[in-house]
Amino acid sequence: MASAELAIPGAEHLPPTLVGEKRFKRVDSILLYGTFSFLLFGPLAFGAVESWAVWVLSLGAALLFALWVWRQMAAGYVRVIPNPVFAPMLAFGVLLSFQVVFRLSAYAYATESASLLYCIYAVFSFMASQHLRRTTQVKTVAWLLTGYGFAIALFALVQSLSATEKLYWSRTAEIGGWIYGPYVSHNHYAGLMEMLFPIALVLALNRSVHRNFRWVPAFAAVLMAGTIFLSGSRGGMIAFVAQIILLGTLLARDKNRRSTWIVFAVLLVIAVLTLCVGGQALVSRIGTIGTRAHTDLDFGVRWKIDRDGLHMFAEKPLLGWGLGTFPVAYPQFRSFYTDKFTNHAHNDHLQFLVETGLLGFATALWFVFCLYRAALRKLQGWDSNLNGAVALAALLGCTGILAHSFLDSNLQVPANAALFYTLAAIAAANTQFGSHRRVRHHHKSGSWFPVSVPQSAVDGTPVNAAQ
Repeated sequence: MASAELAIPGAEHLPPTLVGEKRFKRVDSILLYGTFSFLLFGPLAFGAVESWAVWVLSLGAALLFALWVWRQMAAGYVRVIPNPVFAPMLAFGVLLSFQVVFRLSAYAYATESASLLYCIYAVFSFMASQHLRRTTQVKTVAWLLTGYGFAIALFALVQSLSATEKLYWSRTAEIGGWIYGPYVSHNHYAGLMEMLFPIALVLALNRSVHRNFRWVPAFAAVLMAGTIFLSGSRGGMIAFVAQIILLGTLLARDKNRRSTWIVFAVLLVIAVLTLCVGGQALVSRIGTIGTRAHTDLDFGVRWKIDRDGLHMFAEKPLLGWGLGTFPVAYPQFRSFYTDKFTNHAHNDHLQFLVETGLLGFATALWFVFCLYRAALRKLQGWDSNLNGAVALAALLGCTGILAHSFLDSNLQVPANAALFYTLAAIAAANTQFGSHRRVRHHHKSGSWFPVSVPQSAVDGTPVNAAQ
């Protein structure tokens, strides 16, 4: 954290920066909750795939960033809390700049538009990691996302049982699809639930929640996870299994029997719910893996697209064809006949390799490495440690999307991509909720020395001189 020019009465050795924080407490809250408001807007706007929704997200990101700049100027100093994932994100931004400035793209406009989306993701990730600093904020955001996810899941379930083919019972999808919840694609709905249900599940497992109320987030987790299966998304089902395997591995490592039994009970209820509501249709859907079903691409076609994508990569291996240009460049490499327009590779990892080349893919691997290394370091005692709980919930959500991305295009949907990158930044952030943290104080002489600062000072609340 940066330093400033004032001093806390009664605690002259504390960095004066922390005193001035109280003046901007309301602004910081606006930046934090404003960020999550726009993140929650995205899924409701059909995943923010339409131009008007992208415009709203762009405007929101611009306003939040402008407010953050004003806050730094009004405070008289610039403070940026570092995050392990910022370096690979910055490196990727430099690569995109090369593609745009030097016209290293098969379609410059598509690359510019896709780059704008990544700027939006970067702003939301930055704001969340800078301003999610207080224990009360973490709990508020966790309950907010749990309630939001439960409401979306309940709406999706009711909408599916009504057998409507219209979004919100009023709008017909222009290009067709498999509607589920507010999404045209059931796969993208499953991606959203993959990121939200772990938050509710970790709330149910964490000891900071009173045991008499843990059934509330547990029930929300059951409904959200259940709709992943009821949506019929096979990629979502596989991603859910990957998340449970990671969680089970962590539970086994920590020998946490209490949480293991709770998770087992939750899984059992999910199974009962999905079989009671989905029944034979769900069993049949699982059995279609490897075959063509409804509007989905069959796995044979997916493998052909993957093979064609590798041929595209071989043509431009270093910097790729340009971010967002896959649908433009792909037709000349397509090896099979179809009257359908292939807008995505249905494999985000391959599409990222094709569009950004080895350099871009290297930044992605760097990003994932930083994410898991930073998050896994914080998981010790996560069931009673808020830092570990936050990291676990966010990491499970990111794991679901990364696994699902081998089969679908969740990271091409702005609403899902924005939430994914924000959760990644939160998972990797060096947070110390409810504990003392180490900062550096700048002496007039120019020397630096470590100081232990109470969390209350960081929160902007008064500090007792006796501390």
